[in-house]
Amino acid sequence: MISFRKMLGASLYATMSISLWGISFVSTKAVLDKLDPFTLLVIRFGIGALFLLVLILVKKEHSMKLPIQYIPHLIVLGILGVFLHQVIQASALLSIDASSAGWLITLSPIFTVVLSMVFLHERMTFPKAIGIILAISGVLLVTTAGGDRSLGFSINIGYLLMVLSTLNWAIYSVLLKSLKVPLPALVLTFYMSTLGLLLTLPFIFQNKSWEKLILLDGVEWAHLIFLGVFVSGIAYWYWAKALEVLEATQVSVFLYLEPVSTLIAAVLLLHEKVIYTSILGGAIIILGVIFVNGHLVGLINRWSARR
Repeated sequence: MISFRKMLGASLYATMSISLWGISFVSTKAVLDKLDPFTLLVIRFGIGALFLLVLILVKKEHSMKLPIQYIPHLIVLGILGVFLHQVIQASALLSIDASSAGWLITLSPIFTVVLSMVFLHERMTFPKAIGIILAISGVLLVTTAGGDRSLGFSINIGYLLMVLSTLNWAIYSVLLKSLKVPLPALVLTFYMSTLGLLLTLPFIFQNKSWEKLILLDGVEWAHLIFLGVFVSGIAYWYWAKALEVLEATQVSVFLYLEPVSTLIAAVLLLHEKVIYTSILGGAIIILGVIFVNGHLVGLINRWSARR
C-alpha cells in the first residue's frame, strides 16, 4: 500500500512536469521562426544533458552503471520519449498555435487506456465508449476553431502530428513504467537526454545550422535555456519520479492540467488570441478523458455513498 505522503509527492512531481511541458509549447513556438526543429532540439538536448550531468555530480549519484541487458530498453525509451516525441511536436508547432497543441496533448490518457485494452485485454465499457466519442468531438472543435477552417478534411498536418505525439507519449509512459530500468530517475533522464542529443547532432552539421545561432536575441536564448534546463531536464526527471510511485494511467491524468498552462503562457508571451470554440473543444476533450479513465464514475459513486 502506497502511503499518502508518497502519493502526494508523486502528484506534485507530475504537476510540476505538466506545468513546464505546457509552457514548453510556447517557448518552442517562440524560436521556430529562426531555427529548424532539429537545430532547436540539438541545443535543447545539449543544455539539458549538461544540466543533468552537473546535477548528478552535485547529488553524488553513484549508480550510473547500466546492466548490458537494459541497454535496448534505454534506447527504445530515448527514441520514443525524447527524440521522436520532440521532433514530432516541434514539427507540428510550425503550423499550429501553441494553445491548440496544449489542448490536443490531453488525448494521451485516451491512448493509454486504448493500449491497455489492446495489450492488457482490459474490456471496453459504456463510459469508456462515451468518453472516446466526446474526446474525438472535442478534437474536431479544437482543430477547426477559427473562422478560416470548417469541419471536414481541412485539418492541416500540424494537428495530425500533435495527435500522433500523444499516442507516442502514451506508449512511452507505459513502457517507462513496465520496463523497470534499474536506474535512479535522474540518471535515466540524463541518459535519455544524451541519446536525444546524439540522435539529432548529425542534422546540425548536415544543415550547417550553427550559422543561424547568431541570429538569436536574448529572449530567444532564454527560451532555449528554459527548454533545456526545465523541460528536457527537470520535467522529464520529475515525470520519471512520479512513475516510480504511481501507475501510468494515474500519472497520465495530470495531462488535464497541461492546456491551462499552455493557454496562459501563449496569451501572455505570444499574444495568441483566445478562441472560445477551442476552449470549448478542450473542455470536451478533458470531459471525455475523465469518462474514459473512469474518474467521473468514481466521483459519482463516492458522492452517492456519502449521501
